[in-house]
Amino acid sequence: MRIAIVKLSALGDIVHAMVALQFIKQQFPECQIDWIVEERFAGILAHNPDLNQILTISLKALKTDKSRFLAEFKKIRSFANRQYDLVIDAQGLIKSAVVARLIGKKIAGFDAESIREKAASWFYDQKIHCAYDANTIDRNASVLSQSLGFAISREQILAKKPFLFYHDASPCLDDYLRQDRKNIVLVTGSTWESRNYPAEKVVRVADALKQNCLAVWGGEQEKVRAEWMAAQSKHIKAMPKLDLNSLKALIARADLLIGNDTGPTHMAWALNRPSLTIFGPTPVSRVYQTHINRVVKSASKVNPFKLNKNDFSIREIDERIIIEQAALLIG
Repeated sequence: MRIAIVKLSALGDIVHAMVALQFIKQQFPECQIDWIVEERFAGILAHNPDLNQILTISLKALKTDKSRFLAEFKKIRSFANRQYDLVIDAQGLIKSAVVARLIGKKIAGFDAESIREKAASWFYDQKIHCAYDANTIDRNASVLSQSLGFAISREQILAKKPFLFYHDASPCLDDYLRQDRKNIVLVTGSTWESRNYPAEKVVRVADALKQNCLAVWGGEQEKVRAEWMAAQSKHIKAMPKLDLNSLKALIARADLLIGNDTGPTHMAWALNRPSLTIFGPTPVSRVYQTHINRVVKSASKVNPFKLNKNDFSIREIDERIIIEQAALLIG
């Protein structure tokens, strides 16, 4: 059986869907699985032994360069030559549904009541129901397993094997990791400013914990924040720019990750590493809470059907709560 999974973005969403791979392979050991993804996120899937091919597309680039449309269309259409028995759209957007339809004859995805862009379900032959406000990880597991005629239980997910893999990480990691301190990765940036825990409070957390805190970053604004925090505290170091391969390697070796609700933070859960996720305007139902993966949520109430980007309540979370929870996680 040849299967294609369409999950184009974003980083955290891809991570949450990847947990299903190991259970699909347990159920169908001989199946071949390809994954269609936006090119800039392909690194998160790299080296996964349960995947046969990672097929990249660049739909986001079309927003600024319409001249690439025909070439991109032909590229996507060529994936149909792989003759998939089933294509599963685990995203539930119109664009992902169109991609799925272009590459396969039998398409599965969420039903209209389970997704925000309801028209996407028109493209599916098989439709899976899972409440839109259900846990994000459970939703991904449901659409990817039920489409194939089996179920993935919560107990299985809690007992999962780590499912992010890396090869030949940057040797610079050894220059930042320490043996005489706990290594704590700090993820302080995200796509919304309202998701970000205040940098000055992160500094106070680091000063209280007195461990080796490593601030990672993506864009220039996040780099400025990381370097500012490092200048304020002797317990914080700003990491150099890391690709996804080296970021996976760093988190795999960390004793704890403290971060906002964003992709790199969720990588700790995927790697079975301790994490503390700080939530403001987004629902805690995006993650699994375990004895090593904990959350702290602001006092605001979140409507998962209509997120409020102007909810800055994360700024009101007392850093003493973060310090207390982090101390418990690092023992």
